[in-house]
Amino acid sequence: MPEATAVINLDIPGPTISRHLYGHFAEHLGRCIYGGFWVGEDSPLPNEGGIRLDVVEALRALDIPNLRWPGGCFADEYHWQDGVGPRETRPRMVNTHWGNVEENNHFGTHEFMALCELLGAEPYINGNVGSGTVREMSEWVEYLTRDGDSPMVRLRKANGREEPWRVKYWGIGNETWGCGGNMRAEYSADLARQYATYCRDHGDNKLYRIASGASDDDYKWTETLMQQISCFGCEATPKNFLQGLSVHHYTLSGPWEAKGSATAFGTDDYYRTMLSAKDIDRILTGHSTVMDLYDRGRTVGLVLDEWGTWWDVEPGTNPGFLYQQNTLRDALVASTHFDIFHKHAARLHMANIAQTVNVLQAMVLTDPDTDALVLTPTYHVFEMNKGHHDATSLAVHLRTDNARRRVGDADLDTVSASASVKDGTVLISLTNLDAEEPVDLTLDLRGATIGEPEARLLTADRIPAHNTPQAPAAVAPRAFDGVKSTGQGLALTLPPHSFLTVRAPLA
Repeated sequence: MPEATAVINLDIPGPTISRHLYGHFAEHLGRCIYGGFWVGEDSPLPNEGGIRLDVVEALRALDIPNLRWPGGCFADEYHWQDGVGPRETRPRMVNTHWGNVEENNHFGTHEFMALCELLGAEPYINGNVGSGTVREMSEWVEYLTRDGDSPMVRLRKANGREEPWRVKYWGIGNETWGCGGNMRAEYSADLARQYATYCRDHGDNKLYRIASGASDDDYKWTETLMQQISCFGCEATPKNFLQGLSVHHYTLSGPWEAKGSATAFGTDDYYRTMLSAKDIDRILTGHSTVMDLYDRGRTVGLVLDEWGTWWDVEPGTNPGFLYQQNTLRDALVASTHFDIFHKHAARLHMANIAQTVNVLQAMVLTDPDTDALVLTPTYHVFEMNKGHHDATSLAVHLRTDNARRRVGDADLDTVSASASVKDGTVLISLTNLDAEEPVDLTLDLRGATIGEPEARLLTADRIPAHNTPQAPAAVAPRAFDGVKSTGQGLALTLPPHSFLTVRAPLA
């Protein structure tokens, strides 16, 4: 049986793990908004102003910190004034990116802000740079956040909202290297400067402007953006018109044109997926290194506002709706990502999984035939890791001499871990990626003593296991009593293909 040791110094704090690393993403794509969040006020399903309440309740249990909207690729063909005012008079539009379907714009700015208030989440609005104008985005900021009297304030009040909202996070375009305009990095960077200039701080609402950044490991794109706001190797504080840069990366098991099934996959596919998932460490390290050359004080945040697994759509569904099932494999991709996010907490400010409902690696699935709501295995990873929100990270030093698998021409370390402390409690997250073998794991805890530990385990008999309306708890967390105290920490046997959290008070 493989063995591993994790050394954790409980008295040596690291950077804070921002709760925004557990952010979410909702695009006008497939059944994420319409049929997911939004059912309309005439729906027989319990709703508040048309927003489906069981979805809200499920996400509130995750302490969802933020929600990105309206895209994605959709953001750069969305014109916000079409989505305000009386719903019956809002113009229809064609969603050319996702299924070429018509939308009635019934879910717009006011509905999104109401959704965020129900969720207790901060809004993250992505503006239209690809087909919009500087004035359009500037006026959207004014409409939402300005008090007093102005043209956009009067329009907002005429549409039923007297007080301004607080909206901190604004995306300056989306994937401008692709669906957001097919721009060159230099041109996109110039537009980011221009748009950010006219996205004003109104009153005490201070914007966090996030420039459309790189795809995967395009470090040159990040460098081009950083050159617009600072100088190479200097001590100067970066210019303050951009506070963050985005990056996007999806996990696949093969080439883009043949992503494979979400549920019908073999062990080789599984290991290739996990190797791809771990590549996010290399990608974040590369972008962080480039940013460090221009921003030694790490005042500009890196924002991974699209991540997750991407499989072939479920048979019989609209190929433009990106509906896929969600198995234990997806959950282990998520748990591994979070360990890596915690490692990069000093630079990584936000991360948004794609997407929240019914699209890609979703938290919840809503069944169109029965109206049932299903919590996915990925949902449970988010819930089990809530204790890391705004906690102080602790470095985990892993020794895994024989806990690895050969995958093609690369080695995959099969144990992943992270830890944090908050409010006198330590939370340790552990993943065994080995498909077949358990691992004997020793937690060498130094610098403090702990009280009685409590542990929860997420696993299933088969890695392709997933939840359905007929079997909603096929993959669900359960109590785990296999954690034993030792003279200097804890010991346990971590089952194959499993995720475990251990929580203990600091004595």
